Amino acid sequence: MDDKRGELKKLIMDTKTLPTLPGVIVKLNSLADNDRASVQEMAKIVSSDQVLSARILRLANSPSYGFYRVSTISNAMILLGVNVVKSLALSSSIFEIMEKNSVGLWEHSLGVGVAANLLAKKLNLPECEEISTAALLHDLGKVIISLKCEEAEKRIGALIREQELYTSEAEREVLDTDHSEIGGWLAKSWFLPDKLSEPIACHHNVELSENHRIKTSVVHVADVLIKASGFGDSGDPYVPQIQQAAWDTLGLSRELLTEIVDDLEDKLVEVKNFSLELLGDS
Repeated sequence: MDDKRGELKKLIMDTKTLPTLPGVIVKLNSLADNDRASVQEMAKIVSSDQVLSARILRLANSPSYGFYRVSTISNAMILLGVNVVKSLALSSSIFEIMEKNSVGLWEHSLGVGVAANLLAKKLNLPECEEISTAALLHDLGKVIISLKCEEAEKRIGALIREQELYTSEAEREVLDTDHSEIGGWLAKSWFLPDKLSEPIACHHNVELSENHRIKTSVVHVADVLIKASGFGDSGDPYVPQIQQAAWDTLGLSRELLTEIVDDLEDKLVEVKNFSLELLGDS
């Protein structure tokens, strides 16, 4: 079992085996690490790739962020922050795969982004945009399993149906790891900051989160709320309980949760419309 997990990790960490990432990403990464680089310089590099720019702007204008009419890359960088734009640039090729091949998972991811944004704003948390991004990316590992482990994916699906397992349980049974850990490996291979990679890696087990438990808790709760709403398709129909660690970390109450669920209903109509627009364009 350890061999299987090790082989998979090696595959994920070897970025050459992943969907092609544009050359501008390398330049963007080096500029993002340079304190003297300006937003305009970084925006100029991203804007040089028209396809990538279009994808980033579509995502920046998604209901997950609550901004509308983000019309330029530099505008997106100022509103969302460099980390968020870098993450969207890195994940845009995977989002494209989701839009084309797994509409249910794409809608689930968008929905979790929206729910996380709502929750973060209700709790007056800082860095709402980064929390939304971690939520939008939380199931990246599922796309990688689909791309790299076709046979295993079929066995995982069969186990979910036959034994009524959560997706993560079935994945661990077959792969000795699950999509959250795989998503964490991918985020690390992309050199995303811990405040994004940790919520991705720990959204199914909040207690594993050491440095960014608040962000991880928001992503976890948002994921549960979207599953409970029946919006999109995360791979299984079962709704887990909100983990006590997340409940306590965020100081949640039933009243607040009811308020968020009510607000979420209207927002999910926007998400559905946004998703249909994108699918109509593609």
